[in-house]
Order: sequence, then structure tokens, then C-alpha cells
Amino acid sequence: MSASLLPLQASLGVLLFTCLAFCLLPEPALGITRHYQLKINLQNVTRLCHTKSMVTANGQFPGPRIVAREGDNLLIRVVNHVQNNISIHWHGIRQLRSGWADGPAYITQCPIQTGQSYVYNYTIVGQRGTLWWHAHISWLRSTLYGPLIILPKRGVPYPFAKPYKEIPIIFGEWFNADTEAIINQALQTGGGPNVSDAYTLNGLPGPLYNCSAKDTFKLKVKPGKTYLLRLINAALNDELFFSIANHTLKIVEVDAVYVKPFDTEILLITPGQTTNVLLQTKPDFPNATFLMTARPYATGQGTFDNSTVAGILEYESPSNSIQSSIKKLPLFKPTLPALNDTAFAATFSSKLRSLANAQFPANVPQNVDKKFFFTVGLGTNPCPKNQTCQGPSNTTMFSASVNNVSFTMPTTAILQSHFFGQSNGVYTPDFPTTPIVPFNYTGNPPNNTMVSNGTKLVVLPYNTSVELVLQDTSILGAESHPLHLHGFNFYVVGQGFGNYDPNKDPAMFNLVDPVERNTVGVPSGGWVAIRFLADNPGVWFMHCHLEVHTSWGLKMAWLVLDGKLPNQKLLPPPADLPKC
Repeated sequence: MSASLLPLQASLGVLLFTCLAFCLLPEPALGITRHYQLKINLQNVTRLCHTKSMVTANGQFPGPRIVAREGDNLLIRVVNHVQNNISIHWHGIRQLRSGWADGPAYITQCPIQTGQSYVYNYTIVGQRGTLWWHAHISWLRSTLYGPLIILPKRGVPYPFAKPYKEIPIIFGEWFNADTEAIINQALQTGGGPNVSDAYTLNGLPGPLYNCSAKDTFKLKVKPGKTYLLRLINAALNDELFFSIANHTLKIVEVDAVYVKPFDTEILLITPGQTTNVLLQTKPDFPNATFLMTARPYATGQGTFDNSTVAGILEYESPSNSIQSSIKKLPLFKPTLPALNDTAFAATFSSKLRSLANAQFPANVPQNVDKKFFFTVGLGTNPCPKNQTCQGPSNTTMFSASVNNVSFTMPTTAILQSHFFGQSNGVYTPDFPTTPIVPFNYTGNPPNNTMVSNGTKLVVLPYNTSVELVLQDTSILGAESHPLHLHGFNFYVVGQGFGNYDPNKDPAMFNLVDPVERNTVGVPSGGWVAIRFLADNPGVWFMHCHLEVHTSWGLKMAWLVLDGKLPNQKLLPPPADLPKC
């Protein structure tokens, strides 16, 4: 062989080896672009023998299911055909550098006005599981919500046995009255808003309510099968206990993050949270039907909807003869905790742990750059002059705050004003990192219950590691607060009752396998500690997911600055971004 051929032969060998090596690699799981359209319109809906015209998406209540895979790009066009301003939030989606698609009105976008449309454009990065979407303006999410299901990449299995079937179950609240009228009246009078008339399972109140036997969600199952139930709490103002009579549920995921599986007969789910459970049906036809019920976990002193929603778990019968007599089968009902069972709530949440394995690591920030201590709770504002109010007294209105700052919604979008350097008069970057006036947070409340008001933000440099302690207060009564952080998942590293002790409590933090989620319940009369990495530039809302508390101002925002590299900067706004 001539010497001149050796380099060519060597090159061909290298090429062949490279080709073989590449061909043996797994096929890259590239996402696809999925298109959806949500037409926001009025629809007549009847529940509890009461018909009302209400805001829906595509005429459906609950709204349509959106399904994608990890890695997919979603283009969702929202067209507003109603008189209300509209914005949609994709709850739990991280929105990496795509804050323009996050959706909270006047935070990341101006709302979509009547006759206008907006395309929400985002890519699902590193997430799979159950999330949801909902209106994020005033109380419109009472009727405008639906499941958002993210399947794993093709060929990637669940970290548990593949279920026979998957069923979304979304909890909601039904109001006979118009919810916009309810909250508008409450904000004018300063009093507590009227509570809902029923809870719903997939939009249906169930047989325990008057005039609702036919409006009952029925889950029909086969014996000896495993079902994945994708539970979502879309209720406006209530945390809920849930159970299925004579059946055990295996918790496998919360807030679209896998957890170490554990069995429970009862679970707690707060507004904003999602929980995936495996339901193993009985091996043989049980000659019975079973109620699945949910009712509130209520810790505050205010009024609440003290009722129970029920669906029916019904086994497919082995023969038509039994099927014809299914109404004669015994009906079993689960036992739920007491309405204010805070001990159960704390025990249940303490069982949640990240998988923390090689495939699904728990990347808990071990070192913290910035520590924050936020009090969350109720308070008061003075009644306007020459007006009698219906708050805690006839001279005060109900309010709520974080570190005694009740958030004032701006009239233009904060993200837009930040991006274009026009923040003057819109917000100030001086949100207090600790309470300005410390007090015994869970002891006897101070005499002065007044809050301050303003549009203040916390500014974080890119990639700051954050530890945030959220402390409930006893002002106007201790109460659980489900806090939702937009744009990030966080790790729940600790929780406890009473006042947080910075000298003793950190020693008990779990920095190995804490649960990772986007919404956490601040314990009634207690505290919770979370950690997250501020690796997503933009403006990110954080608020109580009890809508009444959000309306009263229990909300704030974080501004995460751009990093130095191109892939660490907020993308520019889309051309069709709504204008105020």
C-alpha cells in the first residue's frame, strides 16, 4: 500500500468509527411546537339548579386540557371575546427567560383587552408532570382554568410502574353569584367577600349538594388496575382534604416534581398545588361503590364554605346483571380530618421528599448568598373619609401584607417598565428584607394593625442563592397561607410552629432531599423556610393563592437582573405584547 493512501485510510477509519459511535447514541429527544387556541367567551352554565352566564375558555368549564411533552414549545393564542380584561398564567411553568408569557396582569403583561389577542410563547425546559393554567386577573380564575399536563420525553418512563390510565381531577369552587361583583363589593365595603356555594370535582358539585345528583363526577375503574390521578386544586379560597373511601393513594409527584412515593388515605392540597397519586384498584369486583370527597382545611377566623364535594368511584361490573343493579350496591364514605386539623397538615407535608437520585437530583443551594425573613398575614387599612366600612371595625377595611407592605397593583406592567428602563413612578426597588417593626409574631398581636401600601420589589443579581423564611402572624388571627412563587421552583428545607428562631431552627433544615415545589402552605401559627437559585431573569410575582388575600395585598415581586452571558438575559418582548 502506498504511503499516500495511509492518511486517507486512517481518515476513513476515524469517520467510520465516529459514524458508528454516533449511531449508537440515543436519538436526541427534540421537542415539537404545539399550537393551542383559547377563545375567552361567555357561556351559560347550570349548577345547583342555578344558571349563570360566566367567562369560559372555548365554552368549557373547566377549560380545555393542554398537553405537551418536556422540551416542547407551546404557542397558545388567547382571544378575548368578553368585556373583562383577561390574562392567563401557566401555573408552575418556569418560563426560563420568557417572562413575557408568565401572565399575571400588570406584573409581566398588560391584560388582553376586549377584542384583542395575545400569543403565549414558551418552551418547557426540564419539567414534566401535572401543572395547570388559570386567569390571573381579579377573581376570573373562579371559572377560567384547566389542566396543563406535561408528559416525559418520548422513551423516558415514569419512575414508577406505568399506570393503566391517567385521569385529571381538578377541584374548583362554584358561586351562584358573579365573582367579579363579589370581590368588587368586598373591596368597596372593606369586609370579607361572600363565600362559594359549592366545591366542584371536574366542574361538578356531586350528590351531597341540593339538586346535584346528576352533576356528579364518576370515576369508572376496572379491578386490579393502577390509575394515575392528576389532582389540581383550582379552588379560589380554600385548601382541601381529599380521600377515597376504602382505598389507599400513593403520592408520587407534587407540583410537577417526582417525590419519594408514600401511601396515605388522606391528602391535603392547597390552591395552586398539584399532586399525582397512584390508585390501585381492588383485585376483584367489590360489590360496592365508593365516595371520593374533599372539604376545606380552614384555619382563619373568617367565614368559609363549610361543605363537601363528592364524586363516585365505580367499578366496572363483570356482568350486565350486576351493572343493572349498581344503584343498590352499598356506598362507602371516607372520613376526613377536622376542619382545622393543623397537626395533620404539618405531618402530611413533612412526609414529602424529593427523589434526590442520579436521574432526578435535588439541587438544594447549600450555601446562601442572601437571607430574607417575610411576615405574612392580615391587617387593616383605614376606612375612606365619610364612609362606614365592614372590616374588623366600622372604621377599618381588611387588608393583607408581606412585611407590613400591602402591594399596590400598578397600572402598567412592571416587567415592561423594567425592560425599557421606565420604572420611575411604577415601582421602587426597596422592599424590606425583614419586618421593619419586629414583634411577637404568633403571640398577642400588636394594638396597631395598620399596614403600609406600595409597589415595592426585591432586586436580586443573577444566580443569587436565596433563603426565605415565611412567618405567619396572629394579627386578626393565625391562618395558613399557600404562597406561590412564579418563575421558580424552590426547596422546602424547614417548617415549624411558633416564631422562627434563626439560632436554633436552621440546624434542623433538610438540605439533602427536601421537597421541591412552586406553592407551599405557610403553617397556621408557624413558619416555613425555602431555598432557590435566582437563575431566571425577569420580574416574578409571589403571592398568597387564597384569592381573597391576594386581593387584599398579600403579594410582592422579585426582580432578577440579567446575567453577563447571552443565555442569561431576558429575551425581548414579542410584537403582540398587550398595551395598557
